[in-house]
Amino acid sequence: MPRAVMLYGENSYLISLYIEYYINKTEASDTLRKYYFDEYNFNDAKLYLSQTSLFGGINLLIIKRDKKIPKRELDTLIELVSKSSSNYLIFYFQGRVKDAKSMQSSFSSKKGAIWVRLFAPNMKESIGLLNKRAKKIALNIDNNTLQYLLLQLDGDLDLSMNELKKLSILEDKITTKDIDRFVYSTSMVSIDNLIIQIFYKQPINKILNKIDRLGIDEFSILRAMEIFINQIYLFHIHIKLYDNFNSQDIIGYKLPINLEEQRAKIARKLNLNTLFKIFNLLLEAELNIKKTSSHNRELLLYGTFIRLQSLL
Repeated sequence: MPRAVMLYGENSYLISLYIEYYINKTEASDTLRKYYFDEYNFNDAKLYLSQTSLFGGINLLIIKRDKKIPKRELDTLIELVSKSSSNYLIFYFQGRVKDAKSMQSSFSSKKGAIWVRLFAPNMKESIGLLNKRAKKIALNIDNNTLQYLLLQLDGDLDLSMNELKKLSILEDKITTKDIDRFVYSTSMVSIDNLIIQIFYKQPINKILNKIDRLGIDEFSILRAMEIFINQIYLFHIHIKLYDNFNSQDIIGYKLPINLEEQRAKIARKLNLNTLFKIFNLLLEAELNIKKTSSHNRELLLYGTFIRLQSLL
């Protein structure tokens, strides 16, 4: 098992499985160190890998970020891993593929390291993974219903896995009617994705085109954004106080890991003053849209998105 690994690509579910496999295989759950996004600090990471683990255990360093790590720092960390059989490094890179490729040389086999790119699974592969998970939790569901679940959730494998766990409380065979009744709605998933795109400063015209195709009205968008900003505020406070982003503790229910990480990333970037400005902007927008005629609402929404992005 390689002791220094860089993982990247579009298959976040399999990447999470690999990380979980390393944690279980090394039995390092009590001694591991995690650095997520801006938490990464080279000197702290270097010190962690330079010291003998407590009680003779394993030093497992997990770094997850969307920015490159300088080659000098990566090479130093990988060298420290190679010097001790008790050291492991997993770098989960969530940035651009071009940046990932520029770091591949640090994870060469000559150094006892590897890099792995995991592509998004196709429908057949996703159904296979869901089927395997369903059998593991003794959930009675056939492949056609699994495909229906995936389609309802825009092919989101992480979210589909999370919904399987919820469906497992039902005793009968799961049908498409159960999916329609109990699964997190497609429209809410789509709205959530659109809001994320706004905060990642994607072009406004493309976002509005998607809203038109989905048939989501302006009030639903604004209400969803207000809920989202409230969650970001709660994430921001919780991370400041406890240095973690467990959604179960923050908002009372467990989000899929990719949604947790997206909210945590945004929460770390925004300060309280910016969050309050966004709150006020959304309240102002809702009031103005209620006052205007229906054919002007899209224009007001467009202006709200532009003003919101200017605050980020």
